Amino acid sequence: MPHPPEPGNRPSVDDVLHAAVGNVGGEDRPGQVEMARAVEQALSRREHLLVQAGTGTGKSLGYLVPAVLHHQRVVVATATLALQHQLIEKDIPALLDAAADVLGERPAYAVLKGRSNYACLHRIRDGVPDDQGALVELPVGTLGSEVLKLRDWAEEESARGGIGDKDSAPSHTDRVWQQVSVSHRECLGAAKCPYGVECFAERGRERAAQSKLIVTNHSLLAIDAIEGVPMIPEYDVVVVDEAHELASRVTQAATDELSLPAVERAARRARNFVDGSQADDLGDAADALRAAIDDTVPGRIDVLTPAIGDALTLLRSAAQTTFSAFPKESSDTGSDAARQQARGMVDEVRQVAERLAAHSDHDVTWLAERDRSRGGNQLCVAPLQVWGQLRDKLLTAKTVVFTSATLKLGGEFAAVATSLGLKPSERVDHSIDDPADLSRQGAVDVDSDGLDDDESVGGQDESAGVDSDDPIALPWRGIDVGSPFDYPRQGIVYVARHLPTPGRDGLGQPQLDEIQALLEAAEGKTLGLFSSRRAAEAAAEAMRAALPHLPILCQGDGQLSHLRAEFIDNPAVSLFGTLSLWQGLDVPGPTCQLVIIDRIPFPRPDDPLMSARASAADRAGGNGFMAVSATHAALLLAQGTGRLIRTQADRGVVAILDPRLATARYGSFLRASLPPMWPTYDAAVAQAALRRLADAAKSDRMLAAKAAKTKATKAATS
Repeated sequence: MPHPPEPGNRPSVDDVLHAAVGNVGGEDRPGQVEMARAVEQALSRREHLLVQAGTGTGKSLGYLVPAVLHHQRVVVATATLALQHQLIEKDIPALLDAAADVLGERPAYAVLKGRSNYACLHRIRDGVPDDQGALVELPVGTLGSEVLKLRDWAEEESARGGIGDKDSAPSHTDRVWQQVSVSHRECLGAAKCPYGVECFAERGRERAAQSKLIVTNHSLLAIDAIEGVPMIPEYDVVVVDEAHELASRVTQAATDELSLPAVERAARRARNFVDGSQADDLGDAADALRAAIDDTVPGRIDVLTPAIGDALTLLRSAAQTTFSAFPKESSDTGSDAARQQARGMVDEVRQVAERLAAHSDHDVTWLAERDRSRGGNQLCVAPLQVWGQLRDKLLTAKTVVFTSATLKLGGEFAAVATSLGLKPSERVDHSIDDPADLSRQGAVDVDSDGLDDDESVGGQDESAGVDSDDPIALPWRGIDVGSPFDYPRQGIVYVARHLPTPGRDGLGQPQLDEIQALLEAAEGKTLGLFSSRRAAEAAAEAMRAALPHLPILCQGDGQLSHLRAEFIDNPAVSLFGTLSLWQGLDVPGPTCQLVIIDRIPFPRPDDPLMSARASAADRAGGNGFMAVSATHAALLLAQGTGRLIRTQADRGVVAILDPRLATARYGSFLRASLPPMWPTYDAAVAQAALRRLADAAKSDRMLAAKAAKTKATKAATS
């Protein structure tokens, strides 16, 4: 690893940031400078930091500059492959190119992904074993051709073999990728694999070990730091970008599922390698589990029924016995790969069955309803909370910077900080430069709605989150560096207070009439964010009938990437969809001038994990509704509303068709979580603003057409 300059000769954050911004043709932004200084200070003081940085702040450089100046290795963890791609291919190279003279060095950097995100050369070259252990022939048709393209890509001399790498893989589905990749349980290991020296995953780890800056994802960070499985080379600091998603990503990484097809497949594979009756016993245990599941009502399981408990105990024992009965590896690497895959499947069944049978108070267990075509109902288990693991395994060992455009819910940091394992009482304000910031960071006054102080910050107190008896103090700061956007002048948030409260039956005629009036005023250019697929489809069908001249796309009409591209390319098009559109969709410019949100996105009352967490908060003396449901809704509302203003030139309206945002006791908490757009309850005001934008767009098009015609005429006569 390159050695950094001596501390006395190290350039300042301001100098490096200025050079980097100049290299990309940008201008210094006060919020970005404030963020970079705060991150540097947090690293030097070893204090945790929460930075809310609005869209357009340039937060990537805001944390990358102090990261490359830090004297030890820094890990950047993101939620999406898209941001990893941006960091590795754009932001980090631009920073290092610009700051080469200032830094006096070029620190090495690398991206690190889970093993299943790399192509496996053994699987590509030697084939995929089937349920009998024989090699599967290459699929025919479109699937086969896509697999062939991936195989050819992986054999290219410059290939790095990972999803999202610079040598991007050809377009493919998850099913196709599974034909060229393996999980960590299926992997033979570099020492045993004939292609271990060439292995893309091993090479990725080697590059990471030689790098000062490592970019990875939330899930891999969780596996390394929380589960204790060494995945990342030793590091000093973690920057968590898209930090509003960390708790849910850690939860996902720690969630296990047990399906009957998975158990049956493991038993079939094991029969090829186990000589005794152990694999047959595993199959019999699957039959017992099927009978128990068939007699259980889907939903949360607070107490294991005798049938479920006995079936899990039997399954755990059978899987353990089968796992132990596998022979040692053979000299035939093809057979050894199939054996390793089968053994991994059995071991996974054993581990999940053991966790489910234990039925720990720290876990939530439920029976998820699935179609027969998808294998039928399956058992699931997830951690009741993750703040304890984050605090004990990550925050006590590393310095962590959390950043996102959405970290202040209800106007302050308490809700998010608590969910990440930080106590509100541990917050320090000693280094806040602007005294006015103290008032900006205080709790939101919601007394007019009759809420008490706990409810105003999401119902979170230390008893509802971090253990108040914890002897370890973890000081942290929370700062909001603002946004370069003038939200009150660029956007309007319209709450349709006059509409009836949404019911369980989906959209009613009043809501459909409201959507039609808004779409007509905007003349398309609308992103519709709906709480369910049924609501999105109903709205799309109704608008196509009422406004046939305005093209309406709906999630499910085609691949989401194609729908997004069509929406971006044609301003007249509107796109309706569900939760996958609420976050991450970046549509700057006139393509999106109206965002419609049909209702406050509370979690479903029967959501097993959310309901269990709300009950736990109530038992701990907090307010479960505010701590879980309202906080969840506030985060999604902030993210959905943030789809509108993406550049300083954007203008438009966010229309929220749920009157509870204006009338309910918790409404002010939700409103304080949104970007500070100009608020109104008047439909006429919102529609007039949309018509003005539509008229301005027409005028711009006419002027552009006239200019083009004039230019063509001059060219013809010259």
